[in-house]
Amino acid sequence: TPGITTPTYRCDAATIPVDRSIPDGGCGAKKPRLLEVLPKVTCVVRARIPTTTGTEMFLHLYQNNVDQKEHLAIVFGNTIRSRSLDAVRAGETEMDRMIRGAYTGRLYPGRTTSQLSDAPEGEEKRSEAPLVRIHSECYTGETAWSARCDCGEQLDEAARLMVLAKSNGGVIVYLRQEGRGIGLGEKLKAYNLQDLGNDTVEANLLLRHPADARSYGLATAMLRDLGQSEIRLLTNNPDKVRAVEEPNREIIVKERVAMVPLAWTGKGGIKSEEVGDYLRTKIEKMGHMLRIETAQ
Repeated sequence: TPGITTPTYRCDAATIPVDRSIPDGGCGAKKPRLLEVLPKVTCVVRARIPTTTGTEMFLHLYQNNVDQKEHLAIVFGNTIRSRSLDAVRAGETEMDRMIRGAYTGRLYPGRTTSQLSDAPEGEEKRSEAPLVRIHSECYTGETAWSARCDCGEQLDEAARLMVLAKSNGGVIVYLRQEGRGIGLGEKLKAYNLQDLGNDTVEANLLLRHPADARSYGLATAMLRDLGQSEIRLLTNNPDKVRAVEEPNREIIVKERVAMVPLAWTGKGGIKSEEVGDYLRTKIEKMGHMLRIETAQ
């Protein structure tokens, strides 16, 4: 939950180290695959979610023509809307539209129409590109309190940055790509291999999986559906920057905003030997754009 496991220290997103460089590293031949054609995505429902920190976000659920998984977009701010959700569907009533979240303003008891002529315009839309985090599902790091990775911390920190007054909102695209795309069962096998002395990359390869089996075409398609063409991407992964802009640069990454582990900056965060080894492997073998010497 944003603000619960992540310390709620106050700083503007601009104070996070920013660069636009994309090194030649990454996973090499094992990098995430690029798609020639973007998948087709449809937002089937959205709902307002009040959070335990007193903020609100809109959770969007997507269907697509690639898999049967329920991929999500967590949207902060009132200016980002889904085109496929807002599109009129044959035979639907005003109540149907409100139930699936295709309404303006706020819902309230007795409301009868999805569009309100006197609805407030919402937040003023700023010219700055919104923050975006493309996040792959991690049950162990987000739910099971794992100190083997920093996935839960990154999710919480991305949400915290997006609700800051100066952040212009943002989107967390939540993809069902557990274990860098190999699934939870295979990921747990990889953990056992790590306990036998292998790192996270070696473990995947020993299981006959790529170091990174993910793809990001769905993320690009979902961001386009949400009206985004230029973004500030929260990531340390050079392959993710390349992949989200493919196949035809439908999305332009204007800035890459580094996600420095909180423990490295003295702001709490996860401290364990396992997460240290994990981050070191991602830097040395997967080309992640962090400097080990920044750790305290």
